[in-house]
Amino acid sequence: MASPDSAAALVLNASYEPLCVVPGRRAVVLVLTGKGVPVAEGDGVLHSERADVRVPSVVRLTRFVKVPFRATVPLTRKAVFARDGGRCVYCGAAATSLDHVVPKSRGGAHSWDNVVSACGRCNHVKADRGIAELGWRLRSKPVAPTGAAWRIVGARRVDPRWRPWLGDLPWAEPEALEEPA
Repeated sequence: MASPDSAAALVLNASYEPLCVVPGRRAVVLVLTGKGVPVAEGDGVLHSERADVRVPSVVRLTRFVKVPFRATVPLTRKAVFARDGGRCVYCGAAATSLDHVVPKSRGGAHSWDNVVSACGRCNHVKADRGIAELGWRLRSKPVAPTGAAWRIVGARRVDPRWRPWLGDLPWAEPEALEEPA
């Protein structure tokens, strides 16, 4: 059984839109103060003198929270690995690094449509050359991710119980968000 300190909970807006991931203790506080209702039970239990409270794995807020519109998802290593499924876009092996399709030394931008995940071997062989020079092709075209579910990319792991609220995203598998070794 997970301890409340290590448990995490997905927080949904009143409209069931994913907002963020909070520690288990914070999820219990949301429920106890009436600001949230448990939607799915978690593994942990918090004990007090008079009561035992189960730590929820999903909490829905009772009031709608307006989220400031963010035009783009921040470009981070974890987000690129999540978008690409933790696989090298050149050969399909486990990704260990990031690569600029058009190298920065040749004017390539540090943007979602130019940064991909790559294995160490492909990144080393490619170096500062373009993929056309090597005769390589991308397995998938890099694009900027969209959608509310991308707010939880910062979570250390994705609980399988969150899947109904995250949609059928390719990165929503627990192992897709773990950093490569």
